[in-house]
Amino acid sequence: MADENETPQVEAPAEATTEAAPAAAPEAREGRGPRGGRGRGGGGRDNRGGGRGRRDDRRGNRDEEAGEELIEKLVHINRVSKTVKGGKRFGFAALVVVGDGKGRAGFGHGKAREVPEAISKATAAAKKAMVRVPLKDGRTLHHDGLGHFGAGRVTVRTAPAGTGIIAGGPMRAVFESLGVHDVVTKSVGTSNPYNMIRATFEALKDQTSPRSVAQRRGKKVADLLGRGGMDKAEAEATAEAVTE
Repeated sequence: MADENETPQVEAPAEATTEAAPAAAPEAREGRGPRGGRGRGGGGRDNRGGGRGRRDDRRGNRDEEAGEELIEKLVHINRVSKTVKGGKRFGFAALVVVGDGKGRAGFGHGKAREVPEAISKATAAAKKAMVRVPLKDGRTLHHDGLGHFGAGRVTVRTAPAGTGIIAGGPMRAVFESLGVHDVVTKSVGTSNPYNMIRATFEALKDQTSPRSVAQRRGKKVADLLGRGGMDKAEAEATAEAVTE
């Protein structure tokens, strides 16, 4: 009976377990990583890596959208506060003007707890609210205009070449981002940058070009320009320059 109990059948499972354990351990280590309990972390790294890839794609889209080479002008930053139950929460409000320098411009404002975030919100709002303004020879306005918003009243006037931008403060930012090189402006009333910007855009929205007026009235551009005291040849030359 003692000989039957000493058979190697009892040692065989032990040998199998000892041989299987080293074989399974490297696989488990490879799945877990260099340290125990890192298996989930390894999967997390893979997931985060995929997330980084998606973020890079988003950055690429933003770079493509930013290929327009927009001109961004920070006009004003104001510190604001909100009264809550526990006291006051302080934040920042930003006013930004955006333009492409070719006759398109817009403004926007945003609020956030930090200045960079407020500027980014204002920039996004300005890009969504861009308007097109017809320019004469790509440098000045076609005619004079008046703008009124709240207590702000502004006057914009066309100017000959070499005049420059005769404007101050918020209005200068608008014309620089719009692509205007020669203009004379005057602001009467409030000095609030928000009202000045809105009044300026009200004046720019009323700007029209001879080409649009001719199309609306069913006439030729040369006929409209000839009534302003121009010679026929000069009016035709100016009409050709406008239509081009």
